Amino acid sequence: MSRSVLVPAHYYQQFDADYTLDVPAEGYGGWKTAEIEIDLARTAVVVMHAWHPRTYDEFPGWYRAVEYLPRSAQICREVFPRLLEGVREARMKVFHVVGGGNYYQHLPGYLRARDLAGDSPPPPERIQPDPTTEELWRFREKHVFVGEHNQEDSRRAFEVLDFAPEAVPHEGEEIAEDGHQLFAVCKHYGISHLIYMGFAINWCLLLSPGGMADMSQRGLMCSAFRQAVTAVENKETARQELCKHIALWRVALAFGFVFDVDEFLICLRGQSTATGK
Repeated sequence: MSRSVLVPAHYYQQFDADYTLDVPAEGYGGWKTAEIEIDLARTAVVVMHAWHPRTYDEFPGWYRAVEYLPRSAQICREVFPRLLEGVREARMKVFHVVGGGNYYQHLPGYLRARDLAGDSPPPPERIQPDPTTEELWRFREKHVFVGEHNQEDSRRAFEVLDFAPEAVPHEGEEIAEDGHQLFAVCKHYGISHLIYMGFAINWCLLLSPGGMADMSQRGLMCSAFRQAVTAVENKETARQELCKHIALWRVALAFGFVFDVDEFLICLRGQSTATGK
C-alpha cells in the first residue's frame, strides 16, 4: 500500500551552459529545491559503514590516516539518533550495509539477507601482478595511504570493527554485505529508492559493494541525507569540506536527491500525525 509524503528535495540543474560567459558552466542553474513525492513504503534508509570510531589513544595510526573519524563520531552522536528514531517511527524500512571485520555475521538481519539472496557471485577475476607492479603497490602503501608507520594500527582497528553505538541494527532490520544481498532485500520488500547515511559519501557510499554505483546499476534511485554523511578530505579541502560538497553534487547529478535531515523529519512527523500513527 502506498504511503506517499511530500518532502523538500535538493537537486542540481546542470544546464544551460552559457557560452557568452568566460566560464560557460557558470550559466548552469545550480542547486535548487523542489517539493517532491516519495512513497515511504517503497523507500528505505541505508545505514552504511557506520563503524565505531574508537579513539585516537586506542589507534593513533588509524586516526592519522583517516582524518574524518572525529566528524563521523560527532555525526553519529548528534544526527543518527534523531534521524533513525524518526524514520523508524514513520515505519520506513532501515537497511544496514556492512563490510570488513567479523561483527555482523551472527546477527539475524544478516542471516535473513543471506537466505533471501543466496550465494553471492564470485568476485571478478584479477590479474596476477608482476614484480614491477607489486613494487608500485608497496610504494603506494608507504607513501600514499596509510603510511608504513600507520599500518599496524589500521590493521588492529579492523580486527575490532563494530557498529557505532548509535548505528546498531534494531530487531527486524536487514543487514547486507554486498549489492547482491541488498538487491535481494529491496526486491523482497518492494523498495526502489534508497536514502544513504554513513561514511564516507565520496568513498564507501559511492563505490563499495552495496553503495550507490552498485545499486544504481540495478535500477534503484540512490539519495543521501546531507547532515548524516561526511567525506574523505585532503589537505587542501578539509577546512571547508569541499569533497563532501562535490560528492553531494555528484549524488544529485547522477543518482538521486539530497535531503536535509530536519526538513525530512518534519515531513515524516506531519505524515504520522495525518495518519494517526
